[in-house]
Amino acid sequence: MNVVIDLLPSPHHYFTLAVDYWQRSATTRKSADRRRVAADFDVDVIESGFFPRQPLPRLPHAFSVWEQALTDAPDQLSLYEDESEAATAKRVSGESWRAQVRSWPVIDTEVLQSNLRLSQRAHLVLAWLVHYYVHSSPEPTDDKAFVVPKSIAVPLVAISRHLGIAPVLTFADTVLWNWELIDATEPFSIDNIRFVNLFSGTEDERNFYLTSARAEYRGIEMLRIIDEFNNLPNVEDDMTSISKVARDLTRLAAIIDDISDIIQSVRSVVDPHVFYWDLRPWFEGSDAKGPNAAGWVYEGVENTDKLDLSGPSAGQSSVMHALDVFLDVDHKLKSRRYPAPSDANKRADHGFMERMRRYMPGKHRDYLSWIATRSLSIRELASRTSQLREPFDGAVLALKRLRDLHMRIACLYVVTMSRTTPTAYAGCPVASMMDRLQKSRAAGDGPTRGTGGNELTLLLKAGRDATRRTVLKDN
Repeated sequence: MNVVIDLLPSPHHYFTLAVDYWQRSATTRKSADRRRVAADFDVDVIESGFFPRQPLPRLPHAFSVWEQALTDAPDQLSLYEDESEAATAKRVSGESWRAQVRSWPVIDTEVLQSNLRLSQRAHLVLAWLVHYYVHSSPEPTDDKAFVVPKSIAVPLVAISRHLGIAPVLTFADTVLWNWELIDATEPFSIDNIRFVNLFSGTEDERNFYLTSARAEYRGIEMLRIIDEFNNLPNVEDDMTSISKVARDLTRLAAIIDDISDIIQSVRSVVDPHVFYWDLRPWFEGSDAKGPNAAGWVYEGVENTDKLDLSGPSAGQSSVMHALDVFLDVDHKLKSRRYPAPSDANKRADHGFMERMRRYMPGKHRDYLSWIATRSLSIRELASRTSQLREPFDGAVLALKRLRDLHMRIACLYVVTMSRTTPTAYAGCPVASMMDRLQKSRAAGDGPTRGTGGNELTLLLKAGRDATRRTVLKDN
């Protein structure tokens, strides 16, 4: 018996094996993490950025009722608040369309979840159907919540949880995924895509999406710069790497200026009045009328009040978030930087940008977290490297100029337009739209809100000022 015991490994040997296994496992995990690349997050830093490289495929036959309803919606529905002759002519067909949606069974989306592109397509179709359904319907009386039928609410929530994205219309649904190739024999490029789904059917709406897409597309080069920086070896100790970073920061400033020019170009292709009165109402989410409004209830879904149900917003652009992460823009006022935040900055919603990430595809949100933790902060590197301070500040100031411009565009397209009235169609009253405007004014001329119910001016100024505080010269 003692001989057998003597042949068994000692407790110390077991302990040594356990430590060795743990160390090898930890090394493997770290190595695997280091090997991760942007493509693991559905990001292509070479050709398509956050866009898929091919248009999303249509859903299988089992989901054809969803696809057909989306195809039919533009011809059968109109904004309920629009009292023009063309809009009122669709009231009967609109109710028939909504009744059909209510009659559908709840279709299980599990079969789609093994295919990323089909899952994204399901989200796009269902989110568009929800907004079509809500905004073509009369508002509930007595400030009751609007009930979204379970036939579209339940599968939208299910597929959204799978994708890690909000169960509502988002920037991805309107811009990143909402296109087809003009020439199917040619690859994806910004000049070879056409936007498919339109609420208003206007060229202004198509151009609005295209302008957003052009900005995203120009940002792909920024993603390459970020990727190359994070892959530089020993950047602090290598003057060749430092010189490359300086050149890339200068290039980054030029790219940001290009994006500003793209944003500015919207004025020549999108009429502010058409945007505000014909398109923007379709975007509104559950909290568009403010935090105290009744909002929406998703039938068949528990804890609807916990869902993220704001509408699409430029604040959901993953490219712009990636730029903020790279330059270390502190939107949450966690760092002590100068100039000190104003009282208005302090009143703004500091969690807005972080909350907007919940409206991105989950893989893209994970990409932002990945680049935030991969290596040395470029701002920190620039703060202690004299050769980098000026080009770093140049890139930050270019971003500040972009946000100054965005404020002016938002003022023109939203704040100024909120004080106008809808176009009066010949021989047709616009009573309900006027009534909505008058009620808003009677309520005390409250702050103009974004489509997600946020106080627009405060948010934009806070974002601009947070960018200004990123400049090293003042810190």
